[in-house]
Amino acid sequence: MTSDTTVRFLHTSDWQLGIRRWFLHTHDNADAQARFDAARLAAVRALGQLAIAQDCSFIVVAGDVFEHNSLERHTIGRALEVLKHLPVPVFLLPGNHDPLTADSIFYRTQDIDNVTVLTNTEPVAVDTPAGVVEIVGAPWLTKHATRDLVSDAIAPLEPTDRVRIVVGHGQVENRSGEFAPELIDLSALERAVADRTIDYVALGDTHSAMALDSAGAVWFSGTPETTDFHERGLRGQDSRGENNSGVALTVAVTKQPHSPEPSRVEVHEHQVGTWTFDAVEWDVNDASDVEAFLAFLSAYPNKAETVVKYALQGSVDMSTMQQLDAGLADLAPVFGALYERQRLMDLSLAPSDEDLAQCELGGYAGHALAELSELAAQPPGTSRTPERDTAHDALRLLFRLAQQR
Repeated sequence: MTSDTTVRFLHTSDWQLGIRRWFLHTHDNADAQARFDAARLAAVRALGQLAIAQDCSFIVVAGDVFEHNSLERHTIGRALEVLKHLPVPVFLLPGNHDPLTADSIFYRTQDIDNVTVLTNTEPVAVDTPAGVVEIVGAPWLTKHATRDLVSDAIAPLEPTDRVRIVVGHGQVENRSGEFAPELIDLSALERAVADRTIDYVALGDTHSAMALDSAGAVWFSGTPETTDFHERGLRGQDSRGENNSGVALTVAVTKQPHSPEPSRVEVHEHQVGTWTFDAVEWDVNDASDVEAFLAFLSAYPNKAETVVKYALQGSVDMSTMQQLDAGLADLAPVFGALYERQRLMDLSLAPSDEDLAQCELGGYAGHALAELSELAAQPPGTSRTPERDTAHDALRLLFRLAQQR
């Protein structure tokens, strides 16, 4: 390998082909799961196109290629077909979702010429235009690890002038703030990078792309298609959760032979996925708040591939609640899924005097209306009860029936 040559490859992980999401099976969006399945396969195809466009010699997939090892036949068949047509060599690592057990799907890839499964920790030599590169895997052989598999994989290695890439899967000790035997020791990886034993660590498990070390040689790639929610917080402000998914990383490693210096590593993120999962909180106390929330939802550009779960807090009168219900009913069929986050919903229905006067209910119906109004109009922040939820539903129905008289 000459001093002026750079190795380029693509780092991805957590494809989780075959993943199911219950909220994609609603009556408003019966086809959403099928479209989501197709998008995950499309993301894999996009990885191949990205690899060619960025002059990558190969692709490493750092675990959880499949959601589990017991997928339906058509899911496996379509996944294998996509793998066959990727235009560069692909190296797959078994992860905790799809460990290399007796029933592993990875045995089905043995006849695919461009696919190599990293079944053990022995370095795999790969010929590239830049010279021979070594790929060292730390595969999961069981569903639950009891050791730091990545540290075990690099323990016997010595410094080398070859570019050496480690592919692992799991959480990192220094990032979690706690100790467990299976957590990956980040400091050990940093030392191995510094002494030229390894040059880049391609990790999977966390679904958001991020660098883990100051040198930028240890990365989670994130998943190429969204799998979980970005917690956007109050009124859609960025917060936490899966906040940088739907991407893949192109990596360039330049290693000077016969030099004491560690390799130079450049990593770039590329958007691959098309779906968005957002969790949103919103304060709603009057019609203007409802208008702002509905406008926020309406502004999503690709609603058919967007899932929003929302939690609303506040207290509104009946006309405002009806405005909200009508707006959400219009939007729900357009989204991949749009639904209440029931555990965090805290929106009280408090009929105004005008609401009550418009109903013009007397006798038993009038007494029921008054009782339901009292049950429903608990102050925001009060613990939700089944009785309160039932009162909300009953009031909505009662007002609707009263308007139809």
